[in-house]
Amino acid sequence: MILFCFFSFTGNAQKKVAASGSKSTAILDTLNYLKTFEARKKEYIGKKFSYLLGAMEKIQPQTVWSVPGSMDSTIVTRSLFRFSNVNYPVMNETKMMITWEKEMPYKIVSFNNRRNKLFFSESERRFYGGQIVKNIMIYR
Repeated sequence: MILFCFFSFTGNAQKKVAASGSKSTAILDTLNYLKTFEARKKEYIGKKFSYLLGAMEKIQPQTVWSVPGSMDSTIVTRSLFRFSNVNYPVMNETKMMITWEKEMPYKIVSFNNRRNKLFFSESERRFYGGQIVKNIMIYR
């Protein structure tokens, strides 16, 4: 039996679909799944990002993008986590914007981003996992 997994880029870019023969079954609607974490954000605010990552059993971030501060570009106040397996923008892609409790130096964050080509690797998991979440926003 051959099992295919692909992204449907029409409608919801993150709806993973598995097809076996002629049957198609929706596995995960990323937007609705991540919106549940936004709806329960009081549970995650003030805690380490690793706590939120641990609760995300069905999907994990694939890439991370730093957002410099609006008044000071030498600091990072927010990070954008993307869940598709590509390293370029996808139309209608679901994203998670995390605002951090403490500002991070842009040089350190940028070094990690460049080293891992923006992919959310184990080193990013450790680095961001220790950061405290101030806000969670899910959007498309």
